[in-house]
Amino acid sequence: MTERMNLPVLPLRDFVLFPGVAAPINAGKPATLRAIEAALNTPDRLVFAVSQREDVQQVTPEVLHTIGTVARIGQLQRGLAGMQLLLHGEHRGIAMKIVEKNGYLEATLREAEEMKPLNLQDPAFIALFRELRERAAELGTKSGLPEDVVQQVLEGVDDPGRLSDLVAGYTELTKAQRQMLLETLSVEERMRRVLVHVQRQLNVIEAQQDIKSKVQEELGDRQREMLLREQLKAIQKELGEESGNDVEELSEKLAALDLPEDVRKEVDRELGRLGRMGREAMETQVIRTFLETVAELPWNTRTNEHLDIPEASRILEEDHYALGDVKDRILEFLAVRQLRQAEEAAEQEAAAENDEDAAEPKPNAERKESKGPILLFVGPPGVGKTSVAKSIARSMGRKYVRISLGGVRDEADIRGHRRTYVGAMPGRIIQGMRQAGAKNPVFLLDEIDKLGVSFQGDPASALLEVLDPAQNDTFTDHYLGVPFDLSEVLFICTANFIQNIPGPLLDRMEVVQFSGYTEAEKLEIAKRYLVPRQLKENGLKTEQIAIGPEAIAEVVTGYTREAGVRQLERELGKVGRKVARKIAAREVERMDIDAARVRELLGRPKVHPERANREDQVGVSTGMYYTPTGGDIMFVEASTMKGKGELVLTGQLGDVMKESARAAWTYARSHAESLGIPAECFERDLHVHVPAGAIPKDGPSAGVTMATAMVSALSGRPARHEIAMTGEITLSGRVLPIGGVKEKVLGAVRAGISEILLPQANEADLEDLPQEVQDNLKIHFAGDLGDVLALTLRGASYREGRLLFEAPLEDGTFTSIPH
Repeated sequence: MTERMNLPVLPLRDFVLFPGVAAPINAGKPATLRAIEAALNTPDRLVFAVSQREDVQQVTPEVLHTIGTVARIGQLQRGLAGMQLLLHGEHRGIAMKIVEKNGYLEATLREAEEMKPLNLQDPAFIALFRELRERAAELGTKSGLPEDVVQQVLEGVDDPGRLSDLVAGYTELTKAQRQMLLETLSVEERMRRVLVHVQRQLNVIEAQQDIKSKVQEELGDRQREMLLREQLKAIQKELGEESGNDVEELSEKLAALDLPEDVRKEVDRELGRLGRMGREAMETQVIRTFLETVAELPWNTRTNEHLDIPEASRILEEDHYALGDVKDRILEFLAVRQLRQAEEAAEQEAAAENDEDAAEPKPNAERKESKGPILLFVGPPGVGKTSVAKSIARSMGRKYVRISLGGVRDEADIRGHRRTYVGAMPGRIIQGMRQAGAKNPVFLLDEIDKLGVSFQGDPASALLEVLDPAQNDTFTDHYLGVPFDLSEVLFICTANFIQNIPGPLLDRMEVVQFSGYTEAEKLEIAKRYLVPRQLKENGLKTEQIAIGPEAIAEVVTGYTREAGVRQLERELGKVGRKVARKIAAREVERMDIDAARVRELLGRPKVHPERANREDQVGVSTGMYYTPTGGDIMFVEASTMKGKGELVLTGQLGDVMKESARAAWTYARSHAESLGIPAECFERDLHVHVPAGAIPKDGPSAGVTMATAMVSALSGRPARHEIAMTGEITLSGRVLPIGGVKEKVLGAVRAGISEILLPQANEADLEDLPQEVQDNLKIHFAGDLGDVLALTLRGASYREGRLLFEAPLEDGTFTSIPH
């Protein structure tokens, strides 16, 4: 049949009908029902069954495929919800046009002619036909169909095209795969594609059978193991060698513990479950591990702490040099604990005199007196935060536990995993308490600012309960599932950057600030601790090597750049190793190390800090900055050039630093007349550069330094080279306070600066400076930018209460800067 014909369209959703295949169809849409009725009114009862491209409610010609199947309506059953009919695929049809007619779609189509091989007796084609028939028979048999039925159906089909359509119709395929096979008009190509799908489905069935057999085999082995274990227990019982006392020993150990009531209830429940289960049960080991963890925790075991303030002071001084403020805060903390313990003891003694029953210790009495602040040690690396925590534990006579939180990104690391998970374990807090073996250890949470956040939760949020004295007496680990009292633990946290700690967590802690060491302090620390330790580690004796103070000072200034002493110890260890090598090779018997010998052993200096300028320069001012490795000085350079009056900023400056430069530029332009700056200067470009251009810089404290450099360059007056300055500025010229005064001043002193200019509001910060530094340093304070320029520019002076400049003008007059 090659002539065209018009047939009602029967849209198929998620289904493709093949020629030669019968399939039941449910129809319920009005348009579809009208198309069926139209087909029933014809003698042939034919419809064009075609698949939809998209699953839509309103079917249009655009959502239908072009190639479908001309099908005959067989059995029909009407119902309230629509019709159920049986379609018999006749042949493929190609829709030339699909239009809407009388409320349904009608297609003008012609028969799709199949392309058969020219030689049907070709051996390769015959082999393909036989292979498809055999694999189809195998698939039908493995799918559970009777073998004789499968053979009968397949033998009744001799046409290769019909065979491929029949097999494709009963093979598990996606709608896209079915439509592709329907549109494959080449019989040989369609047979090959169907054969591939049949073979793939056979492989899936074989894999399923293999998995099923392995599971059955494993279950059989477990049942056999259970039977053998029961037999073994019976044999051991007959021989008097029964070994089931381990559960009884665990039960006795738990019974001896003084557990809280809710914990005791949970333990008894789990013990009962363990007794009812056989040893072979999968959950037995989970319960045993839980009970062993409970038994190993220090529910009421404490160390007897001794709070002797003079002894604690001696230990702190013995272990650490300097850190005066830190030691004072720790001793204050210990003194408060000592007085509260004495007060509690007096209350109990007075109660005992009035009532014999009151002589018993009050419930939660120890917990009440134990509550105190959570200490947070903040400071640069290598200043002794971790070692100070260890000294606190030694001075109090408590156990010491340290856990590192750096890189922790999983909440379960803090709170543990629930026991429903395979391999569950308690969190680090509970594991640390089990390690301590006491209820009142010194617990160090190291690097708390390095906590991370991931899809597994926020560990910092999990620490909120741990580090809150008001609620950590009922801390519940997910693994335990019962409260554990942490109120008697002295928690100490350490961090390098306080801004990385979330606000709610920081609010629960008391900050103890660790500052960097001065060069004099580093020298003393090296003499007392670092050099003896490195001599011991490198197998050297004091009669074999002597490291003088000048050698240590050379290492500090030329080979390290840090706030702490960690790198200093490494460099001293390097010196020791080189000397040990020479002594072991019998090149020398003893070596005295001085500054020249340090350069010989360690090579050229690795650190090149800025040094103060030796002369005044126009457009160059000296500032101060602070980093976690310590303070130092920096130079700000300003120069005018031909241009359009623009401000050019270079040196990898951050947004805040750029804003300070713009504020200084605006101040200079608005006060140009009083500053003696010619108006034509602002028609030229001003270039401001901060050297060390590869290093990013930011912060507001360089404002006064930039303003000084700009005014110096624009007015032609040199800036004083012996003064280093710091401070934030505003558009009106006010100088605002800044932070890191101690580190900045110490860095400037190391660079050879003799005078310092600070904001007036930072005058109180001088108390943090060592007295020897204050004695050898001239310090100025400024409240506005006029004061700054008067001190930092040559030729500036006060006259009659006003700031005046010795103006380099032709008439010899003075100009004033308004306040």
